[in-house]
Amino acid sequence: MIRVDLHLHSEFSHDGQSSLEELIARAKDCGLDRLALTDHNTVEGAVQLLRMAPELAIAGEEVKTLEGEVIGLFITNRISPFLKPEEAMDLIHGMGGLTYMPHPLDRQRSHFRAERIVDLAPRIDIIETYNPWCEAAANQAAARLAEDLDKVAATGSDSHSALELGRSWMEMEEYSGAPDFLDKLRYARHVVTASSGTGRRA
Repeated sequence: MIRVDLHLHSEFSHDGQSSLEELIARAKDCGLDRLALTDHNTVEGAVQLLRMAPELAIAGEEVKTLEGEVIGLFITNRISPFLKPEEAMDLIHGMGGLTYMPHPLDRQRSHFRAERIVDLAPRIDIIETYNPWCEAAANQAAARLAEDLDKVAATGSDSHSALELGRSWMEMEEYSGAPDFLDKLRYARHVVTASSGTGRRA
């Protein structure tokens, strides 16, 4: 079994605080086996992390669309911000990546209306159902939505500094490639050590 954090940021994000070296060291301290680096509107840090620690890194990006935010996992190139959600998701899938909806119903941050998530469902692979920065009600609503849409659910730490790593992760079987990752993630164990609403990040 491996421990995977699917949503985190580095100094390559405008609001990230930690270097790639600090994230690598912290992951080792926390016993995390994979980090999906999902900086805001850039894949540069993730590509560098992939070169520095290929056994640790999953290349990702949290991109701002014309509506809410979408994460691309297992991507190879940057997704430009401010595209239509459908266009951004199609670009992610065109790279062989997976689409991940972060904090989908958190009114404090960029999010989609629930009806739009239903509209976009054919393009969605994963819905984040636990984010420690979201209020409990937002996480619970996301979990219900993922269940209703039969989407793979995930927990992400949404860490913006190395010290925030290790609050939550997914525990899953080893995988081979993005499609297998998605299959294994459906049966993964959500591990949470922080209460909803921790620190309230806007």
